[in-house]
Amino acid sequence: MSPYELFIGLRYTRAKRRNHFISFISLISLLGITLGMTALITVMSVMNGFQKEVRSRILGVASHIQVSGIDGKLTDWRQVAEEALRHPEVEAAAPYVGAQGMVSFDQVVSGVVVRGILPGMEDNVADLGRMMIDGKLEYLVPGQFGIVIGRELARALGVFTGDKIVLISPQGQVTPAGILPRLRQFTITGIFEAGHFEYDSGLVLIHIADAQKLYRMGDDQVSGVRLKLRDLFQAPQVARELAPMISTDIHITDWSRQHANYFRAIQIEKRMLGLILALIIAVAAFNIVSTLVMTVTDKQSDIAILRTLGASPRSIMKVFIVQGTLIGILGTTLGVIGGVSLAYNVEAVIGLIERVFSVQFLSREVYYISEIPSDPQLADVITVAAVSFVLTLLATLYPSYRASRVNPAEALRYE
Repeated sequence: MSPYELFIGLRYTRAKRRNHFISFISLISLLGITLGMTALITVMSVMNGFQKEVRSRILGVASHIQVSGIDGKLTDWRQVAEEALRHPEVEAAAPYVGAQGMVSFDQVVSGVVVRGILPGMEDNVADLGRMMIDGKLEYLVPGQFGIVIGRELARALGVFTGDKIVLISPQGQVTPAGILPRLRQFTITGIFEAGHFEYDSGLVLIHIADAQKLYRMGDDQVSGVRLKLRDLFQAPQVARELAPMISTDIHITDWSRQHANYFRAIQIEKRMLGLILALIIAVAAFNIVSTLVMTVTDKQSDIAILRTLGASPRSIMKVFIVQGTLIGILGTTLGVIGGVSLAYNVEAVIGLIERVFSVQFLSREVYYISEIPSDPQLADVITVAAVSFVLTLLATLYPSYRASRVNPAEALRYE
């Protein structure tokens, strides 16, 4: 691009026009791009924050990778754990017994998922120890039949630490009166809050030895081994690599498959919101078309003079591309600054709005995430900025082409 093309394009942008309406449309286009980008970057950052928060709460209870026996039983779990720990990405391993059951207290019954654990090893693969709001995991002692339940389940049953509840196993035992379910009285030694309703209302923890007795498993038998990875996003690849490393017949699954529908729904929602908000940028970008078309009409005599002085159609086209691109660059820059600033301070802004208007967007009594999380990611910011710039650049092509087709004789006929 020649210096004079750049000079004229910049001069047209900053010079006072006879038609102030053109300046107004340019300002609207600039503000539209800025506000659109600010909204898009902020919304994508909040969606990233929600996804990260939910993922951390789910994986605080669930495992990154779960290795289980083909028939639901794993005999030599120590060997499986040792073989799995040879993989450089595997950080910790812990056995578990998983089963279905029902808990009963004072004529209130609720179905639960029972997980037998070794308290000393469970903290290495999950964050349940930090989620305890009453009691400790270490209070689960073999033979004493202690149980740790979620906060929502405790609320539904109306129980507290120290109360005794009955855990019913669906595995029946044959008696002269017929097949009766196995049941055992457990003492509540702790209550946890994971911040996820599925776990807080339907998961109970007991010592692995008590689970083996209740569900008639051998002393060395467990349901499987739970693994924690150094990088949770490597779970699918590590799961594939572990299969040939373990000598026992096993079934391996990772968190991305266990909760695939949930995280896929969040991802689809993020993409659709991004697409909808990108339309705001598109509308603002194509307002540049109106601005440049009116500018071309207003500057026809100037274009004709440039053509008679030897400017080529391509040069004329570049002059107006410079003008439209400058609006796009300025709007994109201001949008990135505004979006990133708002994304990093969204919690403070929401707090201010709540105080001024006396409203509460995320009530603690209703939502498990009571604060709006935000996680701005460089890749999202770059993508939004690139899309905005490309849209504004495309918007300049037609008006610039129209300017290059101006006939000097026709434009100067009445001058």
